[in-house]
Amino acid sequence: MKMAITRDVSSSIDRCEITHLDREPIDHQRASTQHREYARLLEIAGCRVVAIPEDGAFPDAVFIEDTAVVLDELAIITRPGAESRRGETAAVATALAPYRALRTVDAPATLDGGDVLLIDHRIFIGESERTTSAAIEQVRRIAAPLGYDVTGVAVSGCLHLKTAVTEVGEGTLLINRAWVDASRFEPFVLIEVDPSEPFAGNALRIDFLVVYPSSYPKTAERLREAGIKLATVDASELAKAEGGVTCCSLVFEV
Repeated sequence: MKMAITRDVSSSIDRCEITHLDREPIDHQRASTQHREYARLLEIAGCRVVAIPEDGAFPDAVFIEDTAVVLDELAIITRPGAESRRGETAAVATALAPYRALRTVDAPATLDGGDVLLIDHRIFIGESERTTSAAIEQVRRIAAPLGYDVTGVAVSGCLHLKTAVTEVGEGTLLINRAWVDASRFEPFVLIEVDPSEPFAGNALRIDFLVVYPSSYPKTAERLREAGIKLATVDASELAKAEGGVTCCSLVFEV
């Protein structure tokens, strides 16, 4: 059975961290409505959804993916790159503890889960503004003995690795080549985002269904032409906070 842990949209989301976008007002009610529809799609995809209540002290906490990396054998509680987000991890660790043994990323290294692309036993980790090489090495020390191959990937022009590249099918990735070196992902089949939709590279694959933002219709058409089954969701309000569809859940087998 698959589980998805989510976190409700913080009442303070309008004070979220912003790095690569101009700040716009975020409508909390609309963001919450979009998030509920997202959770409904997770259920349609076969997940049992468990929601952690919102906490106004943490504006970015809806982007729960950044707080943990869940492997089959254990979960790694991260140390987010933005200092304002480091308090988010305590509630997430409590939620994960019944399902996984827990390890942690130790200071001064920082790691955002949005920089971690897990495909079977390959772990690609973006070295970004939020994730350091020291954190990548810590993950390697934890995961390599379990049979995982850990590869660091330089990221530029966007917040996280998974802003630029995500898995959309067996052996198939969706990618924005402008933000990441595509050669690092050989021999995967690569579907490029439409040039007019640079932020379209973030998609959430759950088995044979891909949850995908409705804001990127041109790239969605490319995915459909490749035989990818999409369930689209309006995530436009959360996108103002630099969030994507992978950001809003931790999905794993139980």
